Amino acid sequence: MIKIASVSDDGNTISPHFGRASKYVVMTIDGDLITKREVREKVGHRDFQQEGSHNHKHHDDPRGRGFGTLSAEKHQRMFANISDCQVLLARGMGQGAYRGLQNIGIRPVITDIADIDIAVQAVMDGSIEDHTERLH
Repeated sequence: MIKIASVSDDGNTISPHFGRASKYVVMTIDGDLITKREVREKVGHRDFQQEGSHNHKHHDDPRGRGFGTLSAEKHQRMFANISDCQVLLARGMGQGAYRGLQNIGIRPVITDIADIDIAVQAVMDGSIEDHTERLH
């Protein structure tokens, strides 16, 4: 059994930007069947702005945007609701978030497929492509 999370704003399509998405759609896969679909809340940039903690000091890290202690802390908050998942689907994301997911054992996949159901099926049949050129 595996769980595949997708970032979404509407529950049906994969959001173009991981950090700005408002929710996760999590599919539980058992064998070749989707046995459960659930929507989970997701912390994102809008939450950090409301808290007044979305500054740009993290851009000073020599590795670029999305790295450094402040960014790592924000990413951990964003990842908390999918810690039981093995794969995360997005259509775009920063390098720091991508590496952060890898570091906690979640396989990030940057897909060009917008429809969640089609993208999850592509993960299940092994045809999903990771478009790392879409990382920023």
